[in-house]
Amino acid sequence: MGTGATVPAATGSTPAGSPSTGSTYRRAGGTRAAETAQRRLRIIEAAVALAAEGGYEAVQMRDVAARAEVALGTLYRHYSSKDQLLLAAMAAQADALRGRLEQRPPKGATPAERVADGLRRACTALERQPSVTSAMVTAMSSTDGDAAPVKQSVQESLRRMIAGAIGSDHVDDLDAIVNVLGHVWFAALAFWVGGMTESGAMADDLERAAHLLLDR
Repeated sequence: MGTGATVPAATGSTPAGSPSTGSTYRRAGGTRAAETAQRRLRIIEAAVALAAEGGYEAVQMRDVAARAEVALGTLYRHYSSKDQLLLAAMAAQADALRGRLEQRPPKGATPAERVADGLRRACTALERQPSVTSAMVTAMSSTDGDAAPVKQSVQESLRRMIAGAIGSDHVDDLDAIVNVLGHVWFAALAFWVGGMTESGAMADDLERAAHLLLDR
């Protein structure tokens, strides 16, 4: 060609010392995955910040996109509605709480006491951000079918949190107990968000439910 450039052989061999095509693709894929994860995190943080400022109504998709510095179309590719977005934030919060409980396990001599302690700490965290919690509870009430998988993710985080608090103790019907505690928790959240109960009442209700279900 007259330029002195070296062209790799047609067999597809890679020059010595050069990264293989496979490793290049893996690195590129890893970078894209990391960028996507960071983008999702920014979006969720933006939604939570807006909810903290003005509750459910303040979380408008255009405002979320602007605050997260992403295109509106990009936001909709990740989350089809603000309910789905707020539920994703709720799932992330549940995962973070579960991580904290793993680092500092709930206290108690029995499964019921440990579950009650873990749920009380969770309730305390939710009560610190009433506007955000209210927005999440509203989203949890959504009939949007696309939000169902995210709701299931929240339920699974609750299950892992309760199972972690129970520890090695054998408990019959764990899934049924988790379901009932989840229903009690959601009802208690709705009452608290609606101003029908005071702070602390939600944790008290969950403690009673834990003992009724586990002290058998």
